[in-house]
Amino acid sequence: MDSAAFLLLALVSAATLFQVRGAESVTALYGETIVIPCNDGAPAPADLMFVKWKYEKDDGTPGDLLIKQARSDEVTVQATDDYAQRVSINDKLSLLITQGSLKDQKTFTCMVVSGANLMEYPVSVLVHKKPSSVEIMDKSAALQKDKLTTVGTCFAANANPAATITWKKNGKPLVADGKAVIITPSLKLDPATGLSTTTSTLQYAASKEDATAVFACMSTHELATEEANLEPFPVHYPSEKVSLQIMSKGPIIEGDNVTLKCHADGNPPPSSFYFHIKGRKLLVENSDTYTLTAISRDARGEYKCSLSDNEKMEDSQNIVVSYMDLSLTPTGKVVKRVGQALPVSVERSPSDEAKESWTKNGIAVKEPKFDNLTYADAGVYVLEVTLPGLVRRQSFELVVEGKPVITRLSKQRAADASYKVLTCEAEGVPEPSFQWSVNGTDEESSYTNGKAIHKITVVPRVNLTVTCSVINKLGEDTNTISVASVFKEDKQEKGSQEESEDQSKLIVGVVVGLLIAAAVVGLIYWLYMKNSRQGSWKTGEKEVGTSEESKKLEENNHTV
Repeated sequence: MDSAAFLLLALVSAATLFQVRGAESVTALYGETIVIPCNDGAPAPADLMFVKWKYEKDDGTPGDLLIKQARSDEVTVQATDDYAQRVSINDKLSLLITQGSLKDQKTFTCMVVSGANLMEYPVSVLVHKKPSSVEIMDKSAALQKDKLTTVGTCFAANANPAATITWKKNGKPLVADGKAVIITPSLKLDPATGLSTTTSTLQYAASKEDATAVFACMSTHELATEEANLEPFPVHYPSEKVSLQIMSKGPIIEGDNVTLKCHADGNPPPSSFYFHIKGRKLLVENSDTYTLTAISRDARGEYKCSLSDNEKMEDSQNIVVSYMDLSLTPTGKVVKRVGQALPVSVERSPSDEAKESWTKNGIAVKEPKFDNLTYADAGVYVLEVTLPGLVRRQSFELVVEGKPVITRLSKQRAADASYKVLTCEAEGVPEPSFQWSVNGTDEESSYTNGKAIHKITVVPRVNLTVTCSVINKLGEDTNTISVASVFKEDKQEKGSQEESEDQSKLIVGVVVGLLIAAAVVGLIYWLYMKNSRQGSWKTGEKEVGTSEESKKLEENNHTV
C-alpha cells in the first residue's frame, strides 16, 4: 500500500466504526479455482473507498493478498508468496484463487472500507477431493475352504477428506467377526499434498458355496461413491471322497477297450492316482484315467483306485465282461439229396442267459430238424444268439438236390380250338431241362423252389402220342400223353348232330321191323301147328315130318 492510501486508511480508521462479522465457510474442489465471496456476495456500500483481501498464515500472522480501489478498477497484488501468481478479484469483489489445494484451507478475510464503516468478513475455506482411483490390489488366486485367505487390499487413493471403505459379498456388506471375516483398515497421508489414501485388507475363510461369490469393495466419499468388483474365486479344498467310474456306454463285451476314471472331489482335483488292477498297483501321473485294452473274460472282477498321497481314500467297482462262444454244425454251403437226413447241432457258451432265434431266408422259423429232406427245406438258415450289447451269428445254406420227377402232364384246348397247350410239371434240383417229342411254339418256363413248369403250344394235324422228358445231372424222367388232331375233332363236331338223327331213325326202324317179323312168324307157327295136328290123326309120316318141322321152327324161334 502506498503512503497516500495508508494515510487514508488511518484517517478512516480513526473516524469510522470497525466491525467484524462471524466467519463463513466455503467448500472448494481440489485443483479447481476457489471462489471466496465478500460479504456473502452482497452489493458494496455506496461510499465504498476500497476492498482489501488478506489471510491468516500458518504461524498465525496476517498476510496481505490484494487491494482494489473503488474509484478505479486498479487492483494491487500485495502478496509476495505463492499467492502472488494465483490470486485475483472479480466484479463482485470475490477473491479468486487458482489451482486450489489443501494448503488453501485457511481463513480469508474481506475488508470493506467505506466513508462510514470498516467491515471485515472472514471466510473459512475447505478443499475437498474425491479419490483419484478405487481399485483392489494383491488379489488372491484362490480361496481356501475353512482357512483365512487374503481376498485383496482395496485402495481409495488421494482423497480429502479420507474415503471410507466397505467390503461386500454378493452385494451385502461383510461384517468383521475376527474368525471367518477379518477386515484391516489403514490410512496414509501424503505429506506433499496433504491428501489421504484409505486402504482395507479383507481376509476370508471360504466355504464350497463361495466358488460363485462376487466380492467387492465400496469407497464412500462426500463427492462420490465408487465400487470395484472381483471375479469369483475358485475355492480350494482337499478331497473328501474318491469315486471310480467305468467309462462304458453299455455292457462290456470281451475284446472291448475299457477306460477307468478315478474322480476326487477336491479342488483343484488331484493329478495322480493309484489304479489297482488284478493285484497290481499302478501309479498314473498327470491323468485320472487308465485304459484296459482288449479286455478278456478273465478280466472280470473288482478294480480299485486311490489317491497317490492318501491311499486310504479309495473306491472300487466290479467289472462284468459279456462273452459268447457259438458253434453251429453244419456251416457254409451244404448239398443234400431229397429224402436224406441232416443233423443240426448248436454249441453255445454265453456269460449269461442268452436269447436264441432262427431265420430262413430272412423269415423267422423254429429250430430246423431235417429227418427227411424235401425241396421246400432248401434255403439260407441263420442262427442268432444275443446278450445285452452282444450278438453272435452262424449260418448255413442248404441245397436239396434230386433227379427230376414229372408230377403232372396235361393238355388244354384253346377257346377257338385252333391249337392245344401242353404243360409238363416236374420236381428236381438242379433245375431240369425239358425235351418234347414234338416241335412247339410259344414256350414258357418257370422254376421255383425245385418245381419246374414248361408249356408249349402245338397244332396237331393227326392224332399224336407226345412225350415230355425232364433231365438234370442226377437223372431223367419221361411221360406221355395222347393228343387228338384239331382238324378231326372239327369234323366230328360238325357231323355229330346228323349222325345222331340217322341213328335214331335206324333204331326205330329196326325195332318196328322186328316186331312185324315176330308177328308174322307167330302167325305162321300157329297155322302150321294147327295143320300138323290134324294130319297126325291120319298117317304116321305126317307125324314124322311134323316133328322135324317142329324142331326147325323152334330153332327159328330161338334165333329171333
